[in-house]
Amino acid sequence: MSRSCISFTYPKNIRFQCTKCALCCGDTRTRTRHILLLEKEAERVSGITSKPVEAFAFRIKGHDPYVYEMRKTGEGKCPFLEENACGIYRSRPLICRYYPFRLKTLRNGKQVFSFTSECPAIGAGMLLRKNYFERLLKRARGQFG
Repeated sequence: MSRSCISFTYPKNIRFQCTKCALCCGDTRTRTRHILLLEKEAERVSGITSKPVEAFAFRIKGHDPYVYEMRKTGEGKCPFLEENACGIYRSRPLICRYYPFRLKTLRNGKQVFSFTSECPAIGAGMLLRKNYFERLLKRARGQFG
């Protein structure tokens, strides 16, 4: 896929550098997290952890193309969060790779990136350019394809 074929809108003049605070890995006082997984993501995590999918996720409907939601600990955290570090980082779900950004496809087919200001790393770090979002979009297309 050539770069010229990718058409999307993204936030301009946004800075971001993950600080590994793990806010995104669990519920907060004001937000309940829904860590959604594609079928092949759940299978990949199952393979690397040697746990059946049902041990860490449950089936959901109405969130296509996602078919699973990650279970949480009693504290409302991802079960793979280990001392503010992701225990499955190299195989983490797409939704985790995207945070604090979100990709939405509008009815007209246009794809739009947005972000959540709840992430304390927004506004810090390097200025993100179009190629950063192109890489995110390419990763998503690879997962869904």
